[in-house]
Amino acid sequence: MTPTAPTKTTFPGCREHLDPRYHRLCDMSEVWGIVLEAVAALGAVTTVGFLLALVILICKVQDSNKRKLLPTQFLFLLGVLGVFGLTFAFIIQLDQSTGPTRFFLFGVLFALCFSCLLAHTFNLTKLVRGRKPLSMLVMLALAVGFSLVQDIIAVEYMVLIMNRTHTEVFQQLPVLRRHEDFVLLLTYVIFLMALTFLASSFTFCGSFTGWKKHGIHIFLTTLLSMAIWAAWITLLWVPAIGDRWEDTILASTLVANGWVFLLAYVIPQFQLLTKQRNPTDYPVDDAFCKPQLMKQSYGVENRAYSQEEVTHGLEDLGDTLYAPYSTHFQLQNRTSQKNFSIPRAQASPYNNYEGRKEGS
Repeated sequence: MTPTAPTKTTFPGCREHLDPRYHRLCDMSEVWGIVLEAVAALGAVTTVGFLLALVILICKVQDSNKRKLLPTQFLFLLGVLGVFGLTFAFIIQLDQSTGPTRFFLFGVLFALCFSCLLAHTFNLTKLVRGRKPLSMLVMLALAVGFSLVQDIIAVEYMVLIMNRTHTEVFQQLPVLRRHEDFVLLLTYVIFLMALTFLASSFTFCGSFTGWKKHGIHIFLTTLLSMAIWAAWITLLWVPAIGDRWEDTILASTLVANGWVFLLAYVIPQFQLLTKQRNPTDYPVDDAFCKPQLMKQSYGVENRAYSQEEVTHGLEDLGDTLYAPYSTHFQLQNRTSQKNFSIPRAQASPYNNYEGRKEGS
């Protein structure tokens, strides 16, 4: 009995003998994979272009406070690039390699993006009120520090759920259990998103309106991201969705949120970076060294320096000579009782003096 030859798995639009895990990248019967692949690739190329442009703009940004933000924005663009790249892990079918990648990188990349937005928001809350802004290292440390929390959570989950060696556990988990774990793993990211949204609303209150535009972009970006996340989390909990549409929903979420980052935050920020420094966006020089509130002093008024006293003094003293910046002892004109003038010599004895008397 001759052994039967292995059946060939073919998909319309794909080459023969293609691994079934990758058929969504080229299968014409599932067009959503091809569409999301193209949109994600376009987003990745656009993000790389912004990264290169950001490096060029380092020496051209005139505002020092905007220049301090460039490392944090560079880190943000790296996170956006990772979001677009992670889309391909959801287009490819779930297996022992894509499972850990999905569960680990989804929360880590979004935590990095929202941490950068949160650090930028904290800096704007100071600038919009005319206070001293955060330094470049402080903003970078805040962004990295906030994102590291999600990294620790993801690592702990991966170690516990995979038991160090069992890499196929994600395929064996029931669908509802997998969805629950995926959402619970992103609890900290949801917290970061809500905190960024709340903090960005405080940038609308301040005297220096030029910085409010930055806050509006962050507020809009976070608002749209919250709407996208609310939609995909709700869809995952629908029993009718099941395992069939799981990859489609999560891949669409990555692409949509990635383009929200680019359109609502990155592009407007690049437009603001190229503008010249506006003096009205800052307080007067040395304002950070001056007291903000001056207390009114109470006490006995020095009447020698009062302008009102000058007027009354002239009326009451008559010939009194008032010196406003002298002591309270004033000089006065006194009527002289005796004549102390020195008599002057008269020229009459010497009239027509030529050696003879007058009339001779």
